[in-house]
Amino acid sequence: MGVKERKLRQKKFLRQEILDAASELFVKDGFENVSMRRIAEKIEYSPTTIYLYFKDKAELLEQVCKETFARLSAHLSRILEQPGDPVERLKGGLLAYVHFGLENPHHYRATFMMPIPEGFDKAKHSHPDSAGMQAFDFLRRCVFDCISAGQFQNTDAEIISQTLWSGVHGITSLLIIHRSGFPWVERKQLIPFVIDTLITGVAKTHG
Repeated sequence: MGVKERKLRQKKFLRQEILDAASELFVKDGFENVSMRRIAEKIEYSPTTIYLYFKDKAELLEQVCKETFARLSAHLSRILEQPGDPVERLKGGLLAYVHFGLENPHHYRATFMMPIPEGFDKAKHSHPDSAGMQAFDFLRRCVFDCISAGQFQNTDAEIISQTLWSGVHGITSLLIIHRSGFPWVERKQLIPFVIDTLITGVAKTHG
């Protein structure tokens, strides 16, 4: 590896280290209580270094959300391309969503569970081309496939998609926040059962 390639790799690694530290602190202490200096101290760099990558902490939070959505979208897109029964493909996508959240708890909480701070551009994240809406569109397309195949009696794809997302977000959030202190059954039993119950419910509901 040449000097140029090594520097680019180090720059990419440091940028990700900043994002990881920021998401953890935003979740732990709240967006308003975290300064760029606090983030710099956590990764043992000067604040000046962070400003070389991000202009302020609002941009940091925006990038945390954007990259989390992008990674999730890429993961779900691979599932969407798989052949086979559309309901099983939908189940696989919902399962992957939950596991993604559990494997990336700080990023998930910063993206999906924190109140949106004042001054944050909400409209940008509801645009059809945004990473967040592309991730949701995966779910919508899977639901459309199930409707087209006659698997769902209810043909309102939007309400089905939002219902399913509400359900998987609920179990993901609970398992992140209450990892201990509650006598959960085995996750390999609980998560698929929740997903099966959600899909069975929407499949039998008339529009």
